[in-house]
Amino acid sequence: MQTTFSQRFNGLDHLRAIAILLVLMYHYRAFIHPDWIDTYGRFGWTGVDLFFVLSGFLISNQLFQEIKNRGNFSLKSFFIKRFFRIIPPYFFTLLLYFCFPFFRERESLSPLWKFLTFTQNYGLDVINKGTFSHAWSLCIEEQFYLILPFSFLLLIKSKTLKYLKFIIFIIILFSILARYFSWHEYVFPNINSNEFWKVWYMKIYYPTHTRLDGLAVGVLIGYLFQYSSRFRKLTDENGNLFLPSGLAFLGFSLWVCNDQSSEFASIFGFTFVAVSYGFIVISAISKSSFLNKSKNYFTTQLANLSFAIYLSHKGIIHIIQSLIEYYKISISENLLLITCLIGCIIGGLFYRYFIERPSLKLRNKIHTNLSS
Repeated sequence: MQTTFSQRFNGLDHLRAIAILLVLMYHYRAFIHPDWIDTYGRFGWTGVDLFFVLSGFLISNQLFQEIKNRGNFSLKSFFIKRFFRIIPPYFFTLLLYFCFPFFRERESLSPLWKFLTFTQNYGLDVINKGTFSHAWSLCIEEQFYLILPFSFLLLIKSKTLKYLKFIIFIIILFSILARYFSWHEYVFPNINSNEFWKVWYMKIYYPTHTRLDGLAVGVLIGYLFQYSSRFRKLTDENGNLFLPSGLAFLGFSLWVCNDQSSEFASIFGFTFVAVSYGFIVISAISKSSFLNKSKNYFTTQLANLSFAIYLSHKGIIHIIQSLIEYYKISISENLLLITCLIGCIIGGLFYRYFIERPSLKLRNKIHTNLSS
């Protein structure tokens, strides 16, 4: 879940590193783990929401820059960049899952066509088809990458781009109402049944139309950042105030989501988390923020590996723990955790040097030929 952008925001590298660590902690609970992972990892699901806000901002900000400079943007260039950044490592991961069963962290996969069409997040039975289930968020992002540029072109052609901020509020409201409907129509009738969690994930957590909050908040930040001088000034002058504000609201949001599947949390929790991370992202892009001023080698590298780690981490953790168990190696749960994290990083490096870099070189070559 990584993006390419013309302006470098050091602060966003820190946030991407935090996001992938949150996701790793959340998913690691499904494997052999130390007890403290249950305490600190249960809110790791918000790492995906942070990725959504980051993606919404980075992609839209890039497009808004082109629109400001040229009055339009290249649809062909946009899709070439997205294709070569995402598809090769994703398809390689699919190859691992479908051709090498030992890579599967669980017993059953969704049908291949759902992965190939990026529609796996709809009707996803995480209880019985939980292998590579984390691809649901990539499905949402791919659908976002498909819809966003065409929506922008429509707004440009109809000269209604200036109304985008109002459209975004409508989209967020739509997601809230969709979750309200899904809760009362599907989830609540199963509240005392064994199907509750399957239905909650299927109808509330995974569908695109119920998870638009983070992407919408990110796009709103990108729009205001490029088109509102007042917002840009407020951001650049108060970066270090947005961070504690965002963290305070995030604390409140996590309190609301303490029982994640409750009615109130299911309907409003995702919006609260998205807005919280929105404030933190604003801090990270501010010229005055220590997040943006500071550059750290570890977070930069982890951010660059985040997409590859996101794709492969469950399979790698499964393989490492299976080998430890097979060879009856005595190891503490904390040391096992460190071993798995190192394995995930090594896996990410493999993706970088043998899949991502060759595909990006091919992308640049194609882009150069098309531009000449």
